[in-house]
Amino acid sequence: MSNLEWLGKNKIINYHERIPYRALEEKYTYNAEKSKNMIIHGDNLEALRSLLPEYEGKIKCIYIDPPYNTGKSSDKNKAWVYSDSVDDPKIKEWIKVTVGENWKDLSRHDKWLCMMYPRLKLLRMLLHNNGAILISIDDNEYARLKEICDEIFGEDNYVKTFIWYKKGNTDNQDYITSVHEYILCYAKNKAELCYNSIVDPNISDDSKIKRTFAENSIIKNGYKNPPSFITLPEGFPCEIENLELEKNENIDDFLFAVNKQGYISRELTKQFGMSYPVRRDKMSVKNYILKTDCSVYSGWMNIEKLKAFIANNCHPIKDGNTLLRFYLSKNGVIYYHRSGRKSHYIQTILENMGTTETNKYMLEKMGITFNYPKPVNLIKYLLSFFVQPGDFVLDSFAGSGTTAHAVLELNKTDNGQRHFILVEMMDYAENITAERVKNVIDEYSIGKKLVKGAGGDFTFYKLGDI
Repeated sequence: MSNLEWLGKNKIINYHERIPYRALEEKYTYNAEKSKNMIIHGDNLEALRSLLPEYEGKIKCIYIDPPYNTGKSSDKNKAWVYSDSVDDPKIKEWIKVTVGENWKDLSRHDKWLCMMYPRLKLLRMLLHNNGAILISIDDNEYARLKEICDEIFGEDNYVKTFIWYKKGNTDNQDYITSVHEYILCYAKNKAELCYNSIVDPNISDDSKIKRTFAENSIIKNGYKNPPSFITLPEGFPCEIENLELEKNENIDDFLFAVNKQGYISRELTKQFGMSYPVRRDKMSVKNYILKTDCSVYSGWMNIEKLKAFIANNCHPIKDGNTLLRFYLSKNGVIYYHRSGRKSHYIQTILENMGTTETNKYMLEKMGITFNYPKPVNLIKYLLSFFVQPGDFVLDSFAGSGTTAHAVLELNKTDNGQRHFILVEMMDYAENITAERVKNVIDEYSIGKKLVKGAGGDFTFYKLGDI
């Protein structure tokens, strides 16, 4: 894999190792005497470095919403710490000192990469071995972000790119209106990544996906599934009380053709008019069980588990955390039935997760003004993929504090005591970020509806001296 190169990379590739540790000065704790939840006011590069001694390898899930580097000049962009023009004095000075005399030659993409790279390095160090990071981005830097994440987290640890359908802006003057953003997901170690049993909220309640069981035919023909005989013993279960099916005709000619070809094709099925499994014996069922042994032939899936079921006197067998059994259908087809499973379905398209407009309105009801806050339901859903009670969640581009809001809402559903760590550089860290979290802890209103407080607490910190 070739790594992305840009002007200034050689100066920042190991910069994260040279950042001095700074003390985290406790300013106050809200709603408790002591709290594991943290809101830190200060540069996130320095804050992440200062979190390492206590939190290295302990953060289960990281969500960040960094600047998208759109290249547009506006008051909104100037309000960002890491604005599209990188006009924050502290960042301009950092680039000047770090990159050296060529700093003026950096494009906006170079500057953005210089800003992001050491932060991602530190975030990886903080991530738990079975944890994941989720990063919001749009078209402006998606390709570059993907390349540096492949380099930092490892290409093999790429999980998925989610596409959030955010709805279009009717005032958009482009010929093609953008209605989506990306959320890039990487694991610290994909082989160890732990998923929760989550179902996309758009799935209807009557969907098969939400069943606590699964069942299907084990017939599977084709060149990848060489056919074989298996004997269904006397006592093999059936879903109906009585069934009588004669053995198949022309079975010898059919077997000769299959052996010559090596597998059962659609053409052979059509030529011989076969249905599966092919019966070499009469299939006779009385009182819901086979009365005599019956040898059947087909291509299969789960054949070894079927054999284990038969060896267990046709009683259900354990398969992981589920129970597995087999039975004959009313047509003499062998089915499996898996019970005790947990429903799980996450798709890469994220729809109906809320909008920035509705969340902006919600914040205004709290007396907080903040443009383009991510929807709480979106972040809550993303965190629910990986986060369990007791886990730590980190957001180093905290903005209005949506991630803390999402964590507290998750805790509200099951009293799970998940913990959040937020980092925000801007001065609004206290009067917007922390203020929003206070409202969520206590109560807030949406229109005429009063939302009961989620409970919880946090400690507010500032970065201190080295």
